[in-house]
Amino acid sequence: MGRAFEFRKARKFKRWGQMAKTFTKIGKDIVIAVKSGGPDPHSNSRLRAIIQNAKAVNMPKDNVERAIKKASSKEQEDYKEIVYEGYAAHGVAVLVECTTDNTNRSIANIRSHFTKCGGSVGTTGMLDFIFERKSVFKIAKTAEIDVEELELELIDYGADEIFLDLETNQVNIYGEFTAFGAIQKFLEEKGFELLGADFERIPNDTKELSEEQMADVEKLIERLEEDDDVQNVYHNMK
Repeated sequence: MGRAFEFRKARKFKRWGQMAKTFTKIGKDIVIAVKSGGPDPHSNSRLRAIIQNAKAVNMPKDNVERAIKKASSKEQEDYKEIVYEGYAAHGVAVLVECTTDNTNRSIANIRSHFTKCGGSVGTTGMLDFIFERKSVFKIAKTAEIDVEELELELIDYGADEIFLDLETNQVNIYGEFTAFGAIQKFLEEKGFELLGADFERIPNDTKELSEEQMADVEKLIERLEEDDDVQNVYHNMK
């Protein structure tokens, strides 16, 4: 178990605790997937993964089908995926993924959140040296799965870190960003129960703060996560 495991273990911010926020996030993901790859999950691997994520959070099947149908209509507005980068208080790097139909509104809101919490928004790409984008898959652990053997198999498909999460009894698989399709195809063909598939940004280096300093940074993270345009927030606070 390496860097990805330690990062997941140490993160201090909330992960889509509110059901409505979670469903909204998945709904936007569906729109983007359908717009880029079509409404048929059999031929759209990204859409298949998002549908699986919806099942994992108990999003009703009717909601998913309505979202796909709406995304296929001409009335559905286009969303843009934008990444904002900056520094919170105490030099903590923060990367914000947004999905928005109004970029002017998004950047104004994001900049306001940073400023009010003692941080500042920077330029695109400034945090590339800190965060590495990874494909992430979660499968159900069964008696037949040997994690070490699975890791040896998946290395050829672009995976670079696999470990068993004892708290959830799930096998977490991390791979290169570009390996998403290959890993997904392998898992589906082998018949593994796929519990989730997404992308995450893992920091190469983490910053240790005092409790008071952490509280300062968490104020910004909470504000960002409550913003309707924000999909994911990543940081390098330990």
